[in-house]
This record gives sequence, C-alpha cells and structure tokens, in this order.
Amino acid sequence: QVHLVESGGGLVQAGSSLRLSCAASGVVGSMDAMGWYRQAPGKQRDLVAIITGGGTTNYADSVKGRFTISTDNAKNTVHLQMNSLKPEDTAVYYCNLKERRNGIWSIIHWGQGTQVTVSS
Repeated sequence: QVHLVESGGGLVQAGSSLRLSCAASGVVGSMDAMGWYRQAPGKQRDLVAIITGGGTTNYADSVKGRFTISTDNAKNTVHLQMNSLKPEDTAVYYCNLKERRNGIWSIIHWGQGTQVTVSS
C-alpha cells in the first residue's frame, strides 16, 4: 500500500549538486520521520539524514554542511539537497519513512533506491 519513489539521482562531477526527492503514497498515519540512507558497493547501509515530523534534523558527520534534508508534508515528499558532492558520496540512496498508526504503531517503509555516482 505504501510506496516510496525516489528520483533525482544521476552521474555528476565532484563539486556538483544533486537534489533527491522521495514521494510517499498510501500513507494513512502520521509521519514520525523521513530520512535518507545510502549504501556504497560492498558497504553497509548507513544513515545520511533524517527529519522528524516536528522538523528536527540530524545528519551523518560525513555530510554535515553539505547536505540538507527537508520535507513537503502537503505532498508527502522528502528532499535531500546534496552540494559539494564527493566521489565518496557515490552510493545507492534509499528513502525511508517511519509511519505511526493509531498513535502507537510504527511501520518502516523503504524506497527502491536511486543511484548517485560522483566522478572525480
């Protein structure tokens, strides 16, 4: 029922910018948080940035000052503005949504991922 669709990935040069978007559909509860994770080849999936329903944000140390996460609640969309991209940012980026239903139940949803490749 719930689908998260990422977009905005691509191949860019180091120092360039990309803006990822994730549109959520079928969400019936409230959004506790939305976030972005990434997984590089041969690596584990790591947190990049999260934003709560109240607007609180948190970032991985490696992206602080370069990436900005934001939401568009009216459209159930989360964005990740990525500036000053580095080759180390190359990964598949996954959208994540924590949905709260009936005020107590939390359900985690994942998007299919979008590839970001940064060339040096």
